[in-house]
Amino acid sequence: MLYHLYDLYHASLTPARAGAELLRTTLQNPFVPLSYTLMGRTMAAGAELFERATRKFGRPEFNLPFTTIDGKEVEVIEQDVIEKPFCRLLHFKRGTKRTDPKVLVVAPISGHYATLLRGTVEALLPHHDVYITDWEDARQVPLSAGRFNLDDYVAYLLEFIRYLGPDVHLIAVCQPAVPVFVATCLMNAWKDPKTPASITLMGGPIDPRISKTAVTELAENRPITWFEQNVCADVPFYYPGAHRKVYPGFVQLSGFMSMNLDRHVGSHLKFYQHLIQSDGDGADSHRKFYNEYLAVMDLPAEFYLQTVEIVFQKHLLPKRQMKWKDPATGILHDVDPHDITKTAVLTIEGELDDISADGQTLAAHALTPNLPDHKHAHHLQMNVGHYGIFNGRKWREQIMPRVRNFIRGNDKGVDKVPASDLKLIPDLKATTPWKPGKDKTPKSTAPKAGFGPDSIAAE
Repeated sequence: MLYHLYDLYHASLTPARAGAELLRTTLQNPFVPLSYTLMGRTMAAGAELFERATRKFGRPEFNLPFTTIDGKEVEVIEQDVIEKPFCRLLHFKRGTKRTDPKVLVVAPISGHYATLLRGTVEALLPHHDVYITDWEDARQVPLSAGRFNLDDYVAYLLEFIRYLGPDVHLIAVCQPAVPVFVATCLMNAWKDPKTPASITLMGGPIDPRISKTAVTELAENRPITWFEQNVCADVPFYYPGAHRKVYPGFVQLSGFMSMNLDRHVGSHLKFYQHLIQSDGDGADSHRKFYNEYLAVMDLPAEFYLQTVEIVFQKHLLPKRQMKWKDPATGILHDVDPHDITKTAVLTIEGELDDISADGQTLAAHALTPNLPDHKHAHHLQMNVGHYGIFNGRKWREQIMPRVRNFIRGNDKGVDKVPASDLKLIPDLKATTPWKPGKDKTPKSTAPKAGFGPDSIAAE
């Protein structure tokens, strides 16, 4: 019923939305005299604001046709390497013969499309052979395709890793830090010859007990039945995934926006002012960000509920009590981080992250005591929130070079790349693995961060 009401609400606004778009187009026409007046610009700005606030934003494109390597523009072609019901493995094939480390960027299933990581991929392309997990909107996957839960997520990763080979490096952004860590534990325990060379965990909930946020507190204060009854819904009959149980993207988006509602309202007010003042650059910046941010996808309910229970309620991974059930055989496998002895681990956190606060990702080092010290590294980026860890200026200029150098330092083909790409960052070094206190785990005192185009510009 929740899904039907949302679609009904959106459909009921179609005439008003069409009228607002017509008014905006008319008042922005240079042949209409009113478009040169303050009243005309004000009316056009209000019309565009209303149209965008009531619109459904479609799936964005990566739109990365070129990259720059050694000062030269190089063509980039998107290739589907593996296609599965809930995900496709996408390769950004560059028009160069240069040998660079192979990187799999694991995008989150958290309501947004993988294109939210466009800036992440764009910064990596000049120095890496990049692949990404492009997850499918659950409402577009027919029931005949079967279920998809956290165990299936890990199974997908194992298949992708084995396809890409033993020299692959994984970058997990936010939520996939847990399944990437799980897959790495399993492959190290099995002594799989295609075990990843390194994993980079960025702002992920490895141990959510370390620092509380609105996300962790909600999960801890509600039983799993509450989530099933209040935030999950059946896909309406008019979608390909009819009758599939999902966590709707619009519900997740409303939760994210409510965490920083004043920031989002402020951003839209500034957008309104930019339109009235004919500030094209400021308005375009807003459109670019929110076209991506407001494009949402549904999550399979079984994946969402299993993640909430295992990661945020029972904390099975940091307690070394987690088990992975092989979807193909039904066999249970122990997931023990102490088994990681081969794969290098880099953790990235943002000082102002209010989704996965500081300490949650760093906990991966304390959980891997059998990994040699030189294979541990951590970076805390000051003055950035969750989004700024993987997008924006500080990602490009300060975080990405450290990720690049960590990957190169753990890649067998490091001698095959130009020396100019191996410039060292002085403060990139192995860290002493973080250890929790004997009596209780520390809590974060980080203030809340903004999540909008203005905060991104600052980052």
